[in-house]
Amino acid sequence: MDKFHAMQVFTRVVDTDSFSRAADTLGMPRGSVTRVIQELEAYLRVRLLNRTTRSLSVTSEGAAYYEKCVRILADVDAAEAEFAAITRAPRGRLRVDMSGSLGKFIVVPALNDFHARYPDIDLTLGFGDRLVDLVQEGIDCVIRIGELDDSTMVARRLGVFQLLTAASPAYLARHGTPMTLDSLRDHLAVNFVSTRTGRVVNLNFSVDGKVVNVHANSRLSANDGDAHLQCGVMGLGLIQVSRVIAQPFLDAGTLVEVLPAYRPAPLPISVVYPQNRHLSPQVRAFVDWTAELFARCPSVQTSDGNATGNAKGGKARIQHSANPVESIAA
Repeated sequence: MDKFHAMQVFTRVVDTDSFSRAADTLGMPRGSVTRVIQELEAYLRVRLLNRTTRSLSVTSEGAAYYEKCVRILADVDAAEAEFAAITRAPRGRLRVDMSGSLGKFIVVPALNDFHARYPDIDLTLGFGDRLVDLVQEGIDCVIRIGELDDSTMVARRLGVFQLLTAASPAYLARHGTPMTLDSLRDHLAVNFVSTRTGRVVNLNFSVDGKVVNVHANSRLSANDGDAHLQCGVMGLGLIQVSRVIAQPFLDAGTLVEVLPAYRPAPLPISVVYPQNRHLSPQVRAFVDWTAELFARCPSVQTSDGNATGNAKGGKARIQHSANPVESIAA
């Protein structure tokens, strides 16, 4: 006896409340349906159905068995659908939102590779520092900076977001290199103004595991990440930026990191998407591609390369920052 087939026949008989209707929907002779139920009852050694020439009813044992069969058959259908989605070529629209710095310096430069792999995905990218509601706005997934603390979302860890303090060689030649936080009183900083709050974002540092905010002297402020970075490169003051943005300038020698012992604690970067029984092929493709992309980016990996991993969590309303200076923990 094929037990899986017997479960399908039994549940169809219960659902249709008829041997004849079950046979019609299954494309089987009525006698075959009757024989399958008889063999199933003999195998289980229990009566599942009470039937007469005019009525059909489920026994208490049959009702309990029916509930278990429904769950088993649903799990099998879900597993088959999931693997069918894996083997099916991803196609269709995909909406993704992320912080501007991660998008501009990591994701966008690699989009030719993404489209070469998945030519049938119509990708829409959003950048900004506003609150994002994935469900309400129909966004498929986001790349988020910050801790995840809500199991209504699923997340995959991509790397770490590290802030650092830097200045140009010309600025350091004029003002000297700060060696302690107290020495910052003798220096100028280029302030960053949050476009979300309209307030100056103070320099922040980590001292013995605690966050220390420093309000530095300043004669210049900017609310645009590119302009803020350029001011630092021009020698107009100390800046605090993400390593993602600063790395090319550090490599070129146009910026020099200062106070490395007091770097702020790094924040996790994750790709986050709504919890769903069946993950769409488009989202799965983008998540896997993004994980590969970030794994190849040294500026978001720890020195031992262990910044990536899997994590559960997230927020239905997720905040990003387009500005590299703001550390975000929504």
